[in-house]
Amino acid sequence: MVSKASRSKAEAALRNLLTERIVVLDGAWGTMLQAARLSPADYRGELIDPDHPNDVTGDPDLLNLTRPDLVLDVHRRYLAAGADITTTNTFTATRIGQADYGLQALVRDMNLQGARLARQAADEVGGRFVAGSVGPLNVTLSLSPRVEDPAYRAVTFDEVKSAYAEQIAALAEGGVDLLLIETIFDTLNAKAAVSAAREVAPELPLWISVTIVDLSGRTLSGQTVEAFWRSVEHADPLVVGVNCSLGAADMRPHVAELSRLAATHVAAYPNAGLPNAFGGYDQTPGEMAELLGEFAGAGLVNIVGGCCGTSPAHIEAVARAVRGAAPRPVANRVHAVGPTRAGAATLAVGPTRDGTAAGTVASVTHFSGLEPLTIGPDSGFIMIGERTNVTGSARFRRLIEAGDFQAAVDVALEQVRGGANLLDVNMDADLLDSERAMTTFLNLIATEPEVARIPVMIDSSKWSVLEAGLKCVQGKGVVNSISLKEGEEVFLAQARAIRNYGAGVVVMAFDERGQAET
Repeated sequence: MVSKASRSKAEAALRNLLTERIVVLDGAWGTMLQAARLSPADYRGELIDPDHPNDVTGDPDLLNLTRPDLVLDVHRRYLAAGADITTTNTFTATRIGQADYGLQALVRDMNLQGARLARQAADEVGGRFVAGSVGPLNVTLSLSPRVEDPAYRAVTFDEVKSAYAEQIAALAEGGVDLLLIETIFDTLNAKAAVSAAREVAPELPLWISVTIVDLSGRTLSGQTVEAFWRSVEHADPLVVGVNCSLGAADMRPHVAELSRLAATHVAAYPNAGLPNAFGGYDQTPGEMAELLGEFAGAGLVNIVGGCCGTSPAHIEAVARAVRGAAPRPVANRVHAVGPTRAGAATLAVGPTRDGTAAGTVASVTHFSGLEPLTIGPDSGFIMIGERTNVTGSARFRRLIEAGDFQAAVDVALEQVRGGANLLDVNMDADLLDSERAMTTFLNLIATEPEVARIPVMIDSSKWSVLEAGLKCVQGKGVVNSISLKEGEEVFLAQARAIRNYGAGVVVMAFDERGQAET
C-alpha cells in the first residue's frame, strides 16, 4: 500500500506542475495493442484455460496479467514520448465489463497489476504520474435497453457503484496518483463512480472526463456540457475535461465551454480526427499537434493528450506543440456555506471568475436536467411543477395507484409545457410502494427529453424514498426535504449523502421539539 505521506507528496507535485505549464497525458491503448497483432494465446497466457467457456481474445485488461511485458512497454514508449501522466490499462476492468469474458473473478488482480505496471514505468523515469483509468460500462443507468419498457434498467445504481468500488480500491492499492473517470456518456454512471471513489479512496484526486457523441454537443444520455458540469461539480475534481468524442477541431467549442464554466483544471484528449470508413483514424501527429497547440495558445487547457487512434508519435508532437505555452489560469472556487468533504463550512478565499469579492458567497444557484438551470438575482419567479405529486393532484395519484405510469408522464409533460422550471415528484401515499413508484416514474421521465431537460425535485418525508430518487437522477436535482426532527446526527448524515449524490436540498425549520417559532 502507498503511504498517506507519499500520496500527499505526489498530489502536491502534480498541483505544482499544473501551475507551471501545460501537462501532457499519454495516448490510446487500443492503437498500441492492436498494432502488436496479438494471438488468442497471448491473451490467455498460462492463466486462462483453453477450455474457458468465453473467448477472451480482445480483452485488453487481461494483458496486465498475461502479457505484462507488452503493457510495460506501452507505458515506457508514451513516457519516452513526453507524457507526464500515464494511464493504467484498466479501461474495462470492472466486474460488469469483464462479464462478457467470464473473468469477473480476475477484476481485482487486473487493476492491481495494471496500477503496479504503470507505477513501475513512471518511477523508472521519475517525476511522472499515474492515472487510474476508470472507463465507461456497457450498461447505462439513464437509458433502457428495452424499447418496449423505457422504465427498465439492466443494472441498479448500487450495482454500478459496487463494480466501480472494487476497481478503484485495487487501483488505489496498486499506487495510482489520481483517478481518471473517463469517456463518460451517462452522467448517472459517473456519479456512481464518484460515489464509489469518495467511499473507498477519498484520498485520491479525481479527473472527470466527458465524451460528446455528435455535433449537437450532448452526451449519449442527452446532457449538454454545462448540464454535465453542474451534475458533477460537487465532486470537486482536480481536473475536468473532454475526451474521445470528435476530433480536436469539432471538440474545441465544448472544451471552450467547459473552460469558461469550471473553476478547476481543464483537459482535452481527443481522438485522432473522425473515424474513416474502416473505423480507423487518419489524423497525423502534426495535424493533431497543431490543433491542440491552438487550444493551449487560446488559454483553454491545463492538460492535453490523445484518445482513439493516437500513438507515441502523436503525443511527442503534442508535447512539442504546447511546450512553453502558459497553462489556463484557474479561478478560485466559490462555495456556498455548507458542509465540505471534511464537514467544515467554507467561503471563497480569493477573487472569482464572475467578480465576486473575496470572502463572500456566490449568489448564483445551479441545477440541471439535460439542460442547466441557473437561478440568480435577475431570474424572477422560478416555477415548480407540483402536479406530479400524489399528495397534491388527485388525477396523478389515481394514475400512479392504477400503475398507469405512462399516462402519469403526460402530467409531467403538461407541467413542463405550462412553464415549469423544476418538476416536483412525490410518491408518499399509504397504498403505494413509494420507493418503487419513485424509481419507476423517474426512470420513465428520464427517457422523455422534453421532461428530462429540467431538473427534478425529489419530494418525500421518507429518507428511503428520497435516496431511491437520488439514484435515478443524472442531473443536479433538489431534495425536498430534510430537517432536524430526528436530531443533528441524522440531519448531517443525510445532508452529506445528498451532497455525495450531487443534489441541492430544501431544509425545513423543524427540530425534535417541533416547528421553529421565528
